[in-house]
Amino acid sequence: MFIVGLQGSPRVNGNTNYLLERLLDAARQKGAHAQKIDVTRLDISPCTGCGNCERKGYCIIKDDDMASTVYPLLRRADVVVLASPVYFYNVPAVLKALIDRSQALWSRKYKHGLDDPMRGHRKGFMLAVGATKGKNLFDGMVLTAKYFFDAIGAQYVDMLGYRRVEEIGEMKKQPGVSEDVAGLIDMAAPLFHRKKILFACRENACRSQMSSAFAASMAGERIEALYAGSTPASEINPVMADVMAEAGIDMAYRTPRSIQEVIDEVTPDMIITMGCGDQCPFIPGVTYEDWDLPDPAGRDIDFMRKIRDEIRERVTRLVG
Repeated sequence: MFIVGLQGSPRVNGNTNYLLERLLDAARQKGAHAQKIDVTRLDISPCTGCGNCERKGYCIIKDDDMASTVYPLLRRADVVVLASPVYFYNVPAVLKALIDRSQALWSRKYKHGLDDPMRGHRKGFMLAVGATKGKNLFDGMVLTAKYFFDAIGAQYVDMLGYRRVEEIGEMKKQPGVSEDVAGLIDMAAPLFHRKKILFACRENACRSQMSSAFAASMAGERIEALYAGSTPASEINPVMADVMAEAGIDMAYRTPRSIQEVIDEVTPDMIITMGCGDQCPFIPGVTYEDWDLPDPAGRDIDFMRKIRDEIRERVTRLVG
């Protein structure tokens, strides 16, 4: 399982960061691969309200960390954690900019009718720290979080909120934090026990991407569908993305990964190869299967459609 933590506090080592680190550590102890993003250290331009994402499906801003880092991580994550202090009953400005820019993902679902293949199982958690004790202290943040998680294709599950915490170091004195974060992580327990299947081809731009997307879409609650390439390309094949869109599956913001990068994070139970040949590593105890599928790179769109349909049939049999 891959979990992304969005740390939204301007304080480098503040209470929000401490709380998020405890949760990520709890997830790692259960076998998850976890990554923290210090949002306030990123270059994220605010949404300009131009409407490009609603018309064309992509944010018009392409030269900041949202485009290069955040979108791809959100699309790969099984669990997204939104961690924030309370600023005027909501989140700080930079974190809010990230949330606003998720409109691009919302538009792809609700304006263009495309489904993120991981939407069916992705979870969203909220962590919040506030200085006062008001009854409605977290209400604004929770409402924002619910809409954010829906936009990125995640189910809002629950939140941990701590009141009257302001001075740096006060979270360390809070009783029961370890038990609290462990309980929150347990709400994603089924995701830890899925079968891990790595789909591997040469460039991780066509065949393995389609295979993992279909597997995640059909059975993401039972299968952790990984993808990688022996010599990964710089980006996915746009023709592949087009034919997957014809099938209603959104491939936007997915990026090719190397086989070594993936197996350094997780040991798969099964590796399905399709063209990576001798460069696909041998891992003792792992089940291997080879799908003899021709590489559609450089071929016309009709050929890509045939490969897509063949992969869909194979994945349907596999998950069944």
